[in-house]
Amino acid sequence: MQNHLSIRSYSSQRRGHSHAYHQLVLPLRGAINIEIEGYSGKAIPGECVIIKAGEIHHFTANEEARFVVADMSQLPKNLSQSETLLFSINSPLISYLSFIEKQLEYQLNTELEQIMFSTFEILLAEQILLKQVDRRIRSVLEYVLENLAEKLMIKELAKIACLSPTQFKKLFKDQMGLSVLQYITQARMEKAKALLIHTDYPVQIVAEQVGYRDLSSFSRRFSSIYGLSPREFSG
Repeated sequence: MQNHLSIRSYSSQRRGHSHAYHQLVLPLRGAINIEIEGYSGKAIPGECVIIKAGEIHHFTANEEARFVVADMSQLPKNLSQSETLLFSINSPLISYLSFIEKQLEYQLNTELEQIMFSTFEILLAEQILLKQVDRRIRSVLEYVLENLAEKLMIKELAKIACLSPTQFKKLFKDQMGLSVLQYITQARMEKAKALLIHTDYPVQIVAEQVGYRDLSSFSRRFSSIYGLSPREFSG
């Protein structure tokens, strides 16, 4: 089997299969629900799921979610020898996934595709299989990703984490490297970008889907991050 990188989306209907090669699933936007032997739960951006050859796995995800999927004939030693099937990835690999997404939007020649995969393998081999995010913060991350259209209040999110607002904000920043509001804004803008690319929703609907009732506020925030207004971005 040829080693291969792709960008994929998954259906909200539960499906399952197995294959003769290893597969890694790395969320870019949104979460994936996945069931494999040894793990059942969600994978969110900043994490990687290892599906080893021959393992039957089931999965579901929201249709606007996007994932980098790596089909691999052989896993790096750090992954093949680990019993961990879900792990957090480091910043260099997270950044490289964005590069992969951009490149795969265009027609790649074979040589460039091979170089891109080789770089991915090198970054993968450097992963230390970082400890997963604290379960209290993780529960909040999952809630945020599923409720971006709603008003997300620090006090309510702190309750989900079973922490006081002050404790919650400190632990969140320690774990994520961003404040709660920075993370929410980033997640909202990434979902908005995906909706503008992959759907025909009017900009007003996109704004509402990511929690903005005021279109001008949404447009200003989007433009400040991507350098284009939502209408210009959607073409």
